[in-house]
Amino acid sequence: MLGDYFYHESLRKIIIAFGTIFNNIHIHRKDSTGKVVQSIKVPLAYSPKEKFIARLDQQPDLVQDRRVAVTLPRMGFEISGLSYDPSRKLNRMGQIKKVRATSTDGKIMNKQFNPVPYNISMNLYSFTSSAEGGLQIIEQILPFFQPDYTVSIRAIPGMNIVRDVPIILNNVNYEDTYSGDFTTRRAVVYTLAFTAKTYLYGPVSQQRVIKSTQADMYTDTSNNPKREQRIVVETNPTGADADDDFGFTTTVTSFTDSKNYNPTSDSDE
Repeated sequence: MLGDYFYHESLRKIIIAFGTIFNNIHIHRKDSTGKVVQSIKVPLAYSPKEKFIARLDQQPDLVQDRRVAVTLPRMGFEISGLSYDPSRKLNRMGQIKKVRATSTDGKIMNKQFNPVPYNISMNLYSFTSSAEGGLQIIEQILPFFQPDYTVSIRAIPGMNIVRDVPIILNNVNYEDTYSGDFTTRRAVVYTLAFTAKTYLYGPVSQQRVIKSTQADMYTDTSNNPKREQRIVVETNPTGADADDDFGFTTTVTSFTDSKNYNPTSDSDE
């Protein structure tokens, strides 16, 4: 089973969807009259909190040498863990099937077993140089999580699988890194912990589409059975209506001569 390569980018799509939610947050700075004098779009990057803090500590002169808006505010996010979710487990033998788009005759379809539920823990970090800036960012986020926000992800395009993934806000932590004298760089950090309830999918395989079934009825199970009836069921999706067999055409043929019949032969004796 293991060793056959497949990659559906399931985790990558979750990361992209998560980052897209927070990639359009702004901070306004006002003068004493309340007029907006500066509007800053908060940069967002996939990076752990420690790297941001380390950069601020290693370059304390960023305030003097550069505009504050270039370095802070900033936002970052990362995956912190994955865990199996037994409460959302599906039947492991269940399958998802779809006729292949490249199969012009419609005789080959893709199949895939039910996905496996996993919870992905993600952290979002907000870095600002003032408490006011941090409050502006947090207030633009929290009202949308009650406590979850659902995004739709095209999980497996080839199978037409679109999955609604709830992203749950678990908690919010506050940290003020200011310490020391008045020349020390200050950073107000908010850490928001989320859980994305998603699914991971296995490989896609192929099989032929069953369009017709045939059953022969016999009077006994002897070596030379005598066939009485043949029942053939064929798909007919375009001819279905509310009173018939839901898109199947059934043909029943009776044999009154009761001739001996060899079940390994396809001839109609």
